[in-house]
Amino acid sequence: MNIPTILHKAKVRAGLNKTAITVFTAVILALFLMPFAYMVLTSLKTKAQMDVQGSPIFPAAIPTFTFNGQNKGSYTFKLHKGGMLANETVNMTDYVGQQMEVYAVPLAKGKTKNMALVEGFQQDAIFIDPGNPSAAPILWSGGYYKTLNRPWIFSPTWSNFTDVWNQLNFPRMIFNTSFYAFTTTIGVLLSCICAAYGFSRFRFPGRDFLFVVMLSVLFLPYTVTIIPTFFFFSKIGWVGTWLPLIVPAFFANPYDTFLLRQFFMTLPRELDEAAMLDGASPFRILWSVIIPQSYAAIVAVSVFHIVWAWNDFFGPLIYLSTHPENQPISIALARYNTNYATYPQLIQAGALLTLAIPLLLFVLAQKFFVQGIVISGVEK
Repeated sequence: MNIPTILHKAKVRAGLNKTAITVFTAVILALFLMPFAYMVLTSLKTKAQMDVQGSPIFPAAIPTFTFNGQNKGSYTFKLHKGGMLANETVNMTDYVGQQMEVYAVPLAKGKTKNMALVEGFQQDAIFIDPGNPSAAPILWSGGYYKTLNRPWIFSPTWSNFTDVWNQLNFPRMIFNTSFYAFTTTIGVLLSCICAAYGFSRFRFPGRDFLFVVMLSVLFLPYTVTIIPTFFFFSKIGWVGTWLPLIVPAFFANPYDTFLLRQFFMTLPRELDEAAMLDGASPFRILWSVIIPQSYAAIVAVSVFHIVWAWNDFFGPLIYLSTHPENQPISIALARYNTNYATYPQLIQAGALLTLAIPLLLFVLAQKFFVQGIVISGVEK
């Protein structure tokens, strides 16, 4: 086998490998996005579509036909009614202005045609042709008319989002959630940056021991501290206010402190020494040297915390239970889901509206977010 043939086969093999990897990745991505796609499609459906068995997965509506009196005749049919054959008289003038449901009716010679329902019974039904409403009605005796297929048409219901917006008082809930998320983010950044700076840049007795003690808090279950914490906040009169949720954020948490500390340790100490030679104080070094070099990690920590606060449920539930007007969207949406459990399209629309801001935040901060995770989790 000559060299050009070997090179050609190697090139083909490499191309097939790339194609296989691409297809595999696309399949995994499609599976991962399927719940989100289902949420979007469901949020655009109507209650009528949700109640019909066998309705399509996409948002659709059943076409209807409005009879405007094109045929004013009277017709008599012999059909099964009440378990026996009986005469049924249909006076078309009685149906003027009526909206009729449209079904896909099987006719002679295997043909199927969309017909408007005039009257339906257990075994028979009377239809008219929407394309020729002046023609005489026809009797269909193929069984129960509700077993017929519907000619669904794509019809997204955007009003679901408007209904949820008004029913949830969405602007107020979004304000509460944004206030909680961004206020606590400020506290987390101020406290965690200072704590991480101290653990990474200063040498003092017991530093490593204190750092291990701080990390050990990560292994302490939240359920262990919730009762004494609630009792303490109740004694000082903070229950029913935002204070139990906001004030603790200004005392560094171990998770974000650890991420920032690991990142700060990757920055050369020569930067600090050069700033000290220029007369910079420790605070000036933090402000002018460390923070500008750590935007990626800081943005990553910010996104982490905003998403966590946006989804926080238990804390606001127990501390703001007596003041529902101050509760964030997570509590309001759970209460809304209980009240509208039979309206899944509204529930999904509310979930999408709630998801919009964190999703937009992630898209805008994606570059810093990914870079911060990589750099703070690995080495630089």
